[in-house]
Amino acid sequence: MGDSHPAILLNSLTKVYRRSHLGRVRTTLGVEQLSLTVEKGEVFGLLGLNGSGKTTTIKLILGLLFPTEGTVDVWGLRMPHPAAKTKMGYLPEMPYFYRYLSAREVLRFYGNVSGLPSETMGPRIESVLKTVRMTDHAHRPMREYSKGMLQRIGLAQAMLHDPEILIFDEPVTGLDPLGLKEMRELIQSLNAQGKTVFFSSHSISEVEKVCHRVGILVKGRLQRVISQSEWSQTAGGLEGLFVDVVTSAGPMEVR
Repeated sequence: MGDSHPAILLNSLTKVYRRSHLGRVRTTLGVEQLSLTVEKGEVFGLLGLNGSGKTTTIKLILGLLFPTEGTVDVWGLRMPHPAAKTKMGYLPEMPYFYRYLSAREVLRFYGNVSGLPSETMGPRIESVLKTVRMTDHAHRPMREYSKGMLQRIGLAQAMLHDPEILIFDEPVTGLDPLGLKEMRELIQSLNAQGKTVFFSSHSISEVEKVCHRVGILVKGRLQRVISQSEWSQTAGGLEGLFVDVVTSAGPMEVR
């Protein structure tokens, strides 16, 4: 599946949040008229300030939110399509796990939820634990884990069913320098295996090191898509281009 289609295709995607309070309806724009193609085997980074629409975009791709207008296709399948969902693995910004369970118990739970065959589940769990370097700690309850360790188990969960597309929301938030390096190496390793990786981040330096292309979101609109060759040939690099795009879009609204 997917060879003749892009990994992710967003077409004129708009999401408006409507909240009702005491009979008054307040609307907030999530994203507006967002069109984007992510190709198979690409590492694509979504950059933007807080409130720019990064998490909304990711949830729309995953089918966790329904668009107000526009469409999302994954491997040519219109979301929310059950077959497309099985092709994606997701790491939220703040992964939450039952604190009293061990890592192996958590992964077995997610393996059951995602329909992994029981005969292959054990070896697959050990394989992803080894990939994220958590084998030696997998017997410990999650309440004893650091932020970086929880992040690694979140990654193991996302990779458990061997998806073709991995989607990470702010995967480097709160990680120490060693954790940053490990995350970078893991993304590069997954991409070397042919996986498509789509992730959002504040960290321009990390995005710059691993992405083939980057999209810059400002106030819910995709202002620009920049390729690695562009920022590598620009004096200020990706940071300079990002600042130019954000500032030229005008003052940020508090949302």
